This record gives sequence, structure tokens and C-alpha cells, in this order.
Amino acid sequence: MLLLGLIIGAASGFVQFCLLAKFTKAATGGAMSKKAVLFGVCQFFLPIVVLLGCAFLLRDALLWAAVGMAAVLIIGAFVKFILTKKQGD
Repeated sequence: MLLLGLIIGAASGFVQFCLLAKFTKAATGGAMSKKAVLFGVCQFFLPIVVLLGCAFLLRDALLWAAVGMAAVLIIGAFVKFILTKKQGD
């Protein structure tokens, strides 16, 4: 059950990271569109939906879903930062 929570959290963290990357790229590039705003709204509500779903359906996996989500977001941001720095050199 714990591994299932970690997999759910990691998968939703990856989706959340992709949505956040698309939203911030559009926001900082000055190309805000309806699609970009939709990415931002979805990115905001995704963790709420996933964690509430785990709380109601898989109560034992809730902690590990949150840990997986946070870990993938942090690692993804770090990897993207490193890759962006290497491309700039």
C-alpha cells in the first residue's frame, strides 16, 4: 500500500511539474493565453484532488503520496535548473 502511494504521488508530481513548467514559461515569456491559464489552474488543483483522493480511498498511502509528489517536484526543478545552466554556457 505504501509503494502504491509513492507511485501515485510521483506520477502526480511529474504531471504537476510539467503543468507548472508550461505555465511559468508562458507567464515569463509574455505569451499568456487561455491555454496557459488553464495549465496554471490545473496545476493548482491537481495536488488537492490527488491528496483528497488518497485520503478517502487509500488512507494509509496518503503520507507517501505527499512525499512522492514533493520529491518529484523538487528533483524536477533541480534537474531543469542544471540543464538550463548547461545550455546557457
